[in-house]
Amino acid sequence: MKRREFITLFGASAWPLAARAQQPAMPVIGLLSGSSPVGRTYLLAAFLRGLRESGYVEGENVAIEYRWGQDQYDRLPDLAAGLARRVAVIAAIDTAAAIAAKAATTTVPVVFTSGGDPVREGLVASLSRPGGNVTGVSLLASEIGTKLLGLLLELLPNAMRIAVLVDPKWPITEPFVADVRAAAAAIGKPIDVLPASTGRDIDAVFASFAQKPVDALVVGGSPLTNSRRVQITTLAAYHRVPAIYNLREFVEVGGLMSYGTSITDGQRQAGIYAGRILKGQKPADLPVMQATKFEFAINLNTAKAFGLSFPPGLLAIADVVIE
Repeated sequence: MKRREFITLFGASAWPLAARAQQPAMPVIGLLSGSSPVGRTYLLAAFLRGLRESGYVEGENVAIEYRWGQDQYDRLPDLAAGLARRVAVIAAIDTAAAIAAKAATTTVPVVFTSGGDPVREGLVASLSRPGGNVTGVSLLASEIGTKLLGLLLELLPNAMRIAVLVDPKWPITEPFVADVRAAAAAIGKPIDVLPASTGRDIDAVFASFAQKPVDALVVGGSPLTNSRRVQITTLAAYHRVPAIYNLREFVEVGGLMSYGTSITDGQRQAGIYAGRILKGQKPADLPVMQATKFEFAINLNTAKAFGLSFPPGLLAIADVVIE
């Protein structure tokens, strides 16, 4: 082979390699959750949908590293610190993950989805001017206890013993319970707060109703209760305990009724924010988005199984009716 031909051949094969080497590395998002991926695929799909709306597709122009706390919230600080050393943005898709990510870094942008008050939790300085490296979406889940109790008592006005099932380890449980307690005290209704931190605890709570029955149940939101929604609604049906939940997903799997914001839309909005930050916007310039749409969902089949009928007033305001 002549020298000129060799140089030409070598150059033709080398240029694509050189061009690839000069391309910028694909940005990486670290997705952090205190829960497990079981039962969360629909939330991840919503986050990825928001990313696509911002021009990013996983595997094409953005990579995602997933870290799951598996309901062991004490693992989150180490997981968050590890992500902070290697990603461009941390997407903390629940309150516990958001708190851990905030503590782990002051430089890596953090986009959260939180059910509580981001200011009270110390995530941001204010909703309109977050400041620092953190912004996101507030679902206001800790502030709907009064509404949940009110709707439940519209269906069951004669309920005397009311229980509240909550995960005591979840960061927004305390303000949620305080909200329910205040509402119950205002109308002279006693409530029992029943803690459950595992699936086994949930079984034990419902088993206790055989010795100490309840007339109605409010189920507080958390990754644990969400991921265990089939277990909880099945047990509620078996023990014939009318219950209200904070997500329509419970009603879709047989729960009686629910009231709350759309968690899927919140995750989509977080995906949009993550994409905007990858394009160069600063978290401090992106105000915290607050949920504006609340959904009231009822399941008429479950009501019939309980021997209950929704009054016309409740039927009229329902956004979702499953028949």
